Amino acid sequence: MIIALGDRDPAYLTHREIDAALELFPAAAGARWVATDSPEARNLAAASGVWLLPGTPYRDADTAFGAIRHCLETGLPFFGTCGGFQHAVVELALSRAGIARAAHAESDPDAVDPVVSLLACSLYGEVRAVTPRPGTRFAAIYGTEPFDGYHYCGYGLDPTYVEPLEQAGVVVGATAPDAGVEAIELPDHPFFLATAFQPQVGASTSDRLDPLIAAFVAAVLAAH
Repeated sequence: MIIALGDRDPAYLTHREIDAALELFPAAAGARWVATDSPEARNLAAASGVWLLPGTPYRDADTAFGAIRHCLETGLPFFGTCGGFQHAVVELALSRAGIARAAHAESDPDAVDPVVSLLACSLYGEVRAVTPRPGTRFAAIYGTEPFDGYHYCGYGLDPTYVEPLEQAGVVVGATAPDAGVEAIELPDHPFFLATAFQPQVGASTSDRLDPLIAAFVAAVLAAH
């Protein structure tokens, strides 16, 4: 069972597009929404993969961080988008880069180390040209040509913390104007990839999975 971890609100286009994407998953993947404050979110023993979804602040951020740590420790496939990306970089700053006071400025405006901070230009409902970095898993999935990525966010990876994360083994997979780092990945993990943009948007009209989501699903099925 793929756990689509997030607090669903059908008022959001991005959440309705997640619904559409999940309907396109193969039956063997068995994906479904799980709220961050639910008992199931705290016990991932039966999960085959975790997709940490947009929609912050989460009702239970500790559970979201716990899910990321579980995937890091067990090798369970992990995919994060928007808020999932933001929480992934905070957790990696804590557990991999040794930044003990790493935090998300949305939930901790006075953070000493705001690894996730306000973007210089908010990107609510905005499209930016996402440019993959050659040689990354991200580029292997999308190719190296820029493409349009849909955003609905006001926070991103603060540029100050990119180098410490890279020194800790985190790979930047893509960048974009105004948004900075668009994707991060871990080459030493079976599948750990997160994006600031939201690749599920368009699933309801294209009737197909975005290549990155399809790659995540394939990694989950290959592991089981």
